[in-house]
Amino acid sequence: MEPAWRQQGRGRGRGQNGQGERSRPPPKERERPGVAAGAWAAGRGGKMKVAAVTEPEPPQGEDTPPLMSSDQTDYCLLMIDFSPLAAASVQSKFEEIRKSNQAAAQRLVQSQISSSSSDEDDEDDDDGNHKDGKRGKILASTFTTYTDQTGGDVTGLVRTGQYVSDLFQSGALTCLICIASVKRTQPVWSCSSCFSLFHLPCIQKWARDSAFLVSSVTDDDFGQKQHPWPCPKCRAEYPPSATPNRYTCYCGKLQDPPADPWLVPHSCGSVCQREIKPSCGHTCLLLCHPGPCPPCPKMVAVSCLCGKAKPLPRRCSNKAWSCQKQCGKLLSCKQHKCTQPCHTECSPCHRVSVQSCVCGREKTQRPCASPQWNCEQVCGSLLSCGNHTCEVKCHDGVCPTCPRSVSRTCPCGKTKSSLPCTEEVLLCGDTCDRPLSCGKHTCSMRCHRGSCETCRQEVEKECRCGKYRKLMPCHKEYLCDSKCPKTRSCQRHQCRRKCCPGNCPPCDQSCGRTLGCRNHKCPSVCHQGSCYPCPETVDVPCTCGKTALVVPCGRERNTKPPRCKETCRGPPSCHHPARETHRCHPGPCPPCRQTCLLQLPRCSHTCPQSCHDLVLVKSQQVQLAGPWEQPSEPAFVKKALPCPPCQVPIPTACFGEHEVSPVPCHRRGRFSCKRSCGRPLTCGNHDCSRECHLVTGGNKVVTSSWSSNSSDQSISRALTISLSLSVQCEVCDEGCRKPRPPGCPHTCARPCHPGDCPSCSQMIRQRCHCKITMLYVECTKLTSADEKTKMQLSSCNNQCPKELSCGHRCKQMCHPGVCEEKCQQRVKLRCPCKRIKKEFPCSVSTQTDVQCDDVCRDQQRKISQLKEAEQRAAQEEEQKKLQEELEAFEKRQQRGGRRNKKRGRREEADDEQERARRWWRKCAALVLVPLGGALLSAAAYYLLTTP
Repeated sequence: MEPAWRQQGRGRGRGQNGQGERSRPPPKERERPGVAAGAWAAGRGGKMKVAAVTEPEPPQGEDTPPLMSSDQTDYCLLMIDFSPLAAASVQSKFEEIRKSNQAAAQRLVQSQISSSSSDEDDEDDDDGNHKDGKRGKILASTFTTYTDQTGGDVTGLVRTGQYVSDLFQSGALTCLICIASVKRTQPVWSCSSCFSLFHLPCIQKWARDSAFLVSSVTDDDFGQKQHPWPCPKCRAEYPPSATPNRYTCYCGKLQDPPADPWLVPHSCGSVCQREIKPSCGHTCLLLCHPGPCPPCPKMVAVSCLCGKAKPLPRRCSNKAWSCQKQCGKLLSCKQHKCTQPCHTECSPCHRVSVQSCVCGREKTQRPCASPQWNCEQVCGSLLSCGNHTCEVKCHDGVCPTCPRSVSRTCPCGKTKSSLPCTEEVLLCGDTCDRPLSCGKHTCSMRCHRGSCETCRQEVEKECRCGKYRKLMPCHKEYLCDSKCPKTRSCQRHQCRRKCCPGNCPPCDQSCGRTLGCRNHKCPSVCHQGSCYPCPETVDVPCTCGKTALVVPCGRERNTKPPRCKETCRGPPSCHHPARETHRCHPGPCPPCRQTCLLQLPRCSHTCPQSCHDLVLVKSQQVQLAGPWEQPSEPAFVKKALPCPPCQVPIPTACFGEHEVSPVPCHRRGRFSCKRSCGRPLTCGNHDCSRECHLVTGGNKVVTSSWSSNSSDQSISRALTISLSLSVQCEVCDEGCRKPRPPGCPHTCARPCHPGDCPSCSQMIRQRCHCKITMLYVECTKLTSADEKTKMQLSSCNNQCPKELSCGHRCKQMCHPGVCEEKCQQRVKLRCPCKRIKKEFPCSVSTQTDVQCDDVCRDQQRKISQLKEAEQRAAQEEEQKKLQEELEAFEKRQQRGGRRNKKRGRREEADDEQERARRWWRKCAALVLVPLGGALLSAAAYYLLTTP
């Protein structure tokens, strides 16, 4: 639904369509493919025919099927006669038009369903009291925290409860801007003054338009000032910063509250906690709710108004109380005491007494509440100068100083002088030059006393509207006779004021435009923009007229009638004498739900189904030749359906007599239970697996008869079933499945047989304990042997090939499990010097240690002495080499001077030979000394070891 100001060319408030009018499509959908197709067809010389087809609507009831299908929503059908080449394009355009019409039809249907609470009305058909339904539970949960404080007293919840109840009442909440319902899924805004709900987009548009209109009329610099905007209902003003820009719950805690069916619509479900007004320091205890917060239910201990009595527990919202004792406080007159009963502030004293004025010259009777008063006599006291008297009327305190004793100027203000107060200031004789009342010229007279005269200079003046100029005295205003042609602030009427300067006054005519309700006209003064909503209300009655719902004017056409608690008095439309008891409702009565109870034709039972005298069924329509044809019959018709077959259960046994099951009355007789036969076969081990069947020879006749005890007829029937019961149980062709001895993996080779199976003679192939040799053992021997024999049969009788942790091979024969770690292999151990050698078993070698004896220690001592002697010899040799090099260096230093070439070459040769000898000696020392030491060690070892 479009707001009123968005609808062009229709005036304010004409956006809501009536019940029978077709909704206007959105701007984006007004240009439809059909327009282009029609223009193209006209240009090509084709023929176009447009027919409006309205699909018949079925009765609206609980069992009503969908309103229209994909083949029944064409509101605009086209008949186009084109050439064969254009057939494909015409068909595609027709499909586009058909889809757009389907979308328009869906929008039309949704616009008709405009109840504000159609999605949350919870009808209690079984109980007339709404407190037992979902609505009552929501209201109880909202008010629980308050009633717990008040002990169940709900007198303070009357106003708040009315706001909450209106949320659940169909059509009770209406946005006064767009005259549309306020649903629980739509974002809303609540006024903090009148608590009215508006759609969030509507109030945002209202605020922007209101500020725009005020700014365009009053601001010289358009758009520079911030103007407040009023509430559409109570006219409460909000600053521009208070323009709602987001959807919040009532308490403002949650943004975009979800639509919870078990909470008050647009509520967050938490405690309100808004400050109670008038402020008492407490917060609201209700769950998040619309409307004003109820009075504070807290109990506080307060004293009386005068404070003399002891504090008593009182309700915070009504905590002021009076002890009815005399106040006795001294009044402001300081003469009398307050005689009124207990109160907060004493009123002024109402007694009369003789009181003096401020200066004390006069006395008169006056109220004690106003002792300060002034008489009309001039003071007349001598001032401090001693020459003049005080000219102030009756006053208290010291008289002011003499006004002539300060520095004074001449009348024009150009000359200053300091004279005694008894002398007058002389005129200066200069030009006055004081500005005149026109504000443009100055006084041309000489300095004078008193006020300057009126300006009489001739100047060229421009009229107020700025169209004409004329010579006139400066003090006169020039107004021409031309009338202003501008439009006033209402943008509808001309100003027509003489010589208007441009600030045309507001229009004083009546607005007279039709309001959004489409019933009344705007009574306000002519204005620009949208009119305020219609203040009138209309009663929408129920079907019986005993219950009415008050809705805003203009909303009555699209508001569902209220729920009425009275009983519907509509006559029955079926074979039952009376309808089911149900509440008053709009539209046709719902289908009868009483049991049919008509006697069935072939038995004595009655029909247990619901009444089916008038059932809405889909009619079988003839296939239409094309989209231009209209259906000749409605899509759904009401018909009387026959009673269904009797379903009363009759106990009947199956063929194999496995069970006795109830069989519907209309198909009584023995049956197959679909189970297996279950009879034992000749093998004695299995049962027959065929489906339940009879196993008797010859023919069997089953007769069933029954008769009704009705007064008008007696029916008996015999059912004879002749069967060729040659069906026998099956022959067992399965193999033997008897359990085998423990450990035998083979099955019995014989077919299914009675008695025990023969012993198994097959060979079992398995590996020995060491997993090397493959053994073949007879199954009977293996399964009948004990544990010891099984170990022997599974052994290959060879040495175990496993390796112990010490590295030697296990000495036992092939055995299961882990090998023993007691290795008996002999191993050799030596002392640390490797001279003594002994043998031990491997298992104890890790715990045994061979120690050196005295001989080993003597041998080690001799070897260490030899090594020390070799080290000393090497050190002496090194010292000797160093000494020789030092002597050679000193000789070279002593020779000094220049040497000849021959002598130098000879010395170089000698040095080379010396270096060669030193190198050979070093090599001999490095090779021969260790070799000699080794030989000496070997000789010593040989001598020590030989006996």
